[in-house]
Amino acid sequence: MQRRNFSKLILMGTGLGMVACSPLTVLDPPPIGPRNVIKPKALKKGDTIGLIAPASPFTASVLTKALDQIAAHGFEIKLGKNLQNQFGYLAGRDEERIGDIHSMFEDEEVDAIWCIRGGYGTSRILPYLDYDLIAKHPKMLIGYSDITALIQAIYLKTGLIGFHGPVGSSTMTAYTDQYFQLVAMNGFEPVSIELNNNHSGSGTNNIYRVITPGEVTGELVGGNLCLLAALAGTEFQMDFTDKLVFLEDVGEKPYRIDRMLTQLLHSSNLAKAKGIILGEFADCEAKEGEFSLTLKDTLDFNLGGLEISVCYGFSFGHISDLCTLPVGIMATFNTEKKRLDLLENAVV
Repeated sequence: MQRRNFSKLILMGTGLGMVACSPLTVLDPPPIGPRNVIKPKALKKGDTIGLIAPASPFTASVLTKALDQIAAHGFEIKLGKNLQNQFGYLAGRDEERIGDIHSMFEDEEVDAIWCIRGGYGTSRILPYLDYDLIAKHPKMLIGYSDITALIQAIYLKTGLIGFHGPVGSSTMTAYTDQYFQLVAMNGFEPVSIELNNNHSGSGTNNIYRVITPGEVTGELVGGNLCLLAALAGTEFQMDFTDKLVFLEDVGEKPYRIDRMLTQLLHSSNLAKAKGIILGEFADCEAKEGEFSLTLKDTLDFNLGGLEISVCYGFSFGHISDLCTLPVGIMATFNTEKKRLDLLENAVV
């Protein structure tokens, strides 16, 4: 990687080699139940971002892109000690990725934590995180896709608001950057998130549509459908009762979407949610000639009869233009106005 002139780039260690690790210990988890919501500090220029990889490894070009974009926003950068480690399909052994999470929360120089990418791996480490440590050092955690599991677990165990938004290596389009700044940097007042009309491509899966109309208010929770289904039946499963749930996924054929929705409907109380906002499900159609329902039919078949408000195609997911959604705050969604109103500030 060529050197670049950043205002400040702090290395917690190269972390390029594999190290021997002791067996993981499952900590006695704090009980899941009603807790006071913890809102992190708002980001501002000059703040230090702790960059971590709690899931999959990445290439040098991905790191360069992330560093350039974070620095372009006026932030300082501190790299996790094990950021560039690799253990097969994981960005280092579980102990190493856990260590970076704990270190970044505990480090007084770090103002917020940004995940460089998703992939796979965060669900493996949830039982071993020190949630008491995280609650004592609350900070903004940003990411999406596989980071869903980390955001949800921390929110359930501590009450800390997480930010389902671009990963460090996401392309910051004008729309993405607009709502990242409004929610994470200027979010002292309620924010209204409008649908972006510049969809990611052509076809029915890129067009906003209402499945069941209505206006609903609830606690905003959700994320990647695959991860939420994977957490079903664990201590990290979300209680969807009276919640406003947002879901997205990528690269899954309709029968897999059906399977994951069925799992949530059977194992959780998703049907008792106030409403469901579906993002763009990118690349989720069957190939031509395969025996399959369409994505549209699959979603309508599973969610259309729940007697709650449901829409498809809001501006989040594995797409270029995605908004930042703070998990845990109260929000209202109006299917006809195509607008999500965050009813309270997400930061302090």
